[in-house]
Amino acid sequence: MQDDATIITMQDDATIILGNEDVTRVVAEIPPGHRHIRTTLTFADGSCVTFQEATVAAIVRAYVAVKTDPLRERIALSGRLVEVRKHGYAEWQLLEEG
Repeated sequence: MQDDATIITMQDDATIILGNEDVTRVVAEIPPGHRHIRTTLTFADGSCVTFQEATVAAIVRAYVAVKTDPLRERIALSGRLVEVRKHGYAEWQLLEEG
């Protein structure tokens, strides 16, 4: 990350807001031997983070829900175990709160 990345400290937690200039590369791929997409973000400081497909899908769902609804300003997803689910879906899912 660049030195000018915004960092907001709240109590004991630190929230980092990354600007577009803080991300130097995004790679979305299906690794050999896997069925699902993994997305890796590389940051200006050389560090990187890889998200599994379900995580990116949840972020996209949240983004689209807020961006396309003229009345909606916020959505919150929280992780929970889903015992009864469609075939192929993960047991742990990020689902809308409420």
